[in-house]
Amino acid sequence: MIRRLLALLALFSAVLATPAFAYWEYGHETVAAIAYKNVRPETKRAIDRLLRQQGLLETPTCPARTIEEASVWPDCIKQLGPRFSYAYNWHYQNVNICKPFTLKGNCPDGNCVSAQIERQVKLLQDPKVPQREKVMALAFLVHLVGDLHQPLHAGDKGDLGGNRAKSDYGIYSTDRLNLHSIWDGWLAERAISTPPPLVHVYPAGERATMEAGTIEDWSRENWQIAHEAYAVAYGDDPCAPDQPARGKLDDAAVDKLVPVLRKQVTRGGLRLARLLDEAFAPPASAPARAS
Repeated sequence: MIRRLLALLALFSAVLATPAFAYWEYGHETVAAIAYKNVRPETKRAIDRLLRQQGLLETPTCPARTIEEASVWPDCIKQLGPRFSYAYNWHYQNVNICKPFTLKGNCPDGNCVSAQIERQVKLLQDPKVPQREKVMALAFLVHLVGDLHQPLHAGDKGDLGGNRAKSDYGIYSTDRLNLHSIWDGWLAERAISTPPPLVHVYPAGERATMEAGTIEDWSRENWQIAHEAYAVAYGDDPCAPDQPARGKLDDAAVDKLVPVLRKQVTRGGLRLARLLDEAFAPPASAPARAS
């Protein structure tokens, strides 16, 4: 028991010492792996062909040789400074959970996650786009669909997606722990590693249900779940004026949220599969996928 506790504390210290990545690697790679398992065979071949050209990106410290590596490439390149700084705002659209849902005003000049998902699909579909830009578009698409399905990239309370919302997670309590980092990492790790495995081929009926809707529908859905994320940590009405200074996710709260996050990771993977099938569909073919 002591050995396990020391191991957990060591892991916790290591995580806090590293830069924050959206959904950490585990979440993004799982969304990507689910998608890759569920795309059409011709889509899978198109993805592989494109990723074999990842050297065109000229980011040797941030490879994109597989769809899993591509899924974390847009976070990795943040370390490269101003070269890719234009993409910083693409990772989120923090719509206030205490106001009616709208993307208008929350996506200035198309620099938000939902608009950029649509843009990357169009870039992949355009035969005039150079291969280097297509590789980049693929990596951004895979990553941004994952970001959108981390609810605190879709809704917040004007606190940088929960980064300013201090909260405890189980026995852990530190000023560097907040609601965003909990959902990005600790809760995601717990949810994805809870059996049964999420990465597998899903039945056609389940796929159709999970992947339904528009990108705006998915944005609204995750905005609603963000409201639940605040409610579980801070009280039933997260928009009430008398909020506690610090939230708390105890064991019961974690148990309640694990299936919620598992479902969002699954939805993200299957919706990404749908978008990839549409992006790599042959010209003039219908976007509907075979059952």
